[in-house]
Amino acid sequence: MKGLRIGFPAVVVAAVLLMLSAELVPEVAAMRFIAGGNKGWTKNVNYKSWAKGKHFYLGDWIFFVYDRNKMSVLEVSRGDYERCIARRPLHNWSNGAGRDVVPLNVTKTYYFISGNGFCYKGMKLAIHVEKRHQH
Repeated sequence: MKGLRIGFPAVVVAAVLLMLSAELVPEVAAMRFIAGGNKGWTKNVNYKSWAKGKHFYLGDWIFFVYDRNKMSVLEVSRGDYERCIARRPLHNWSNGAGRDVVPLNVTKTYYFISGNGFCYKGMKLAIHVEKRHQH
């Protein structure tokens, strides 16, 4: 029984075709959003309007820029979000620098607020993270 022999040109053609097909598959890069856009994470910003029309996908990031001496980034439950309750966060994303990055690595609705009463001044953001649809 003879083995299958592939000549050098066939291997080169196959490698080139493989490289070209990899380039044709669109690579979707993760997005980094700055909460509040150029206003950042601060009071008196309508975060519901800011988030409206944006799509947040698994693997994206949200970047919070704020006054670290006053404000915070707390991930809370929906009920605590609605009532601005900061005393039992699911996660405290504040790292002390006022430049906090939250990886959106779970498909769910994330609820963020700031403590110290700033939630009552509008510092609350709810975003829904979904899987990216392949075309």
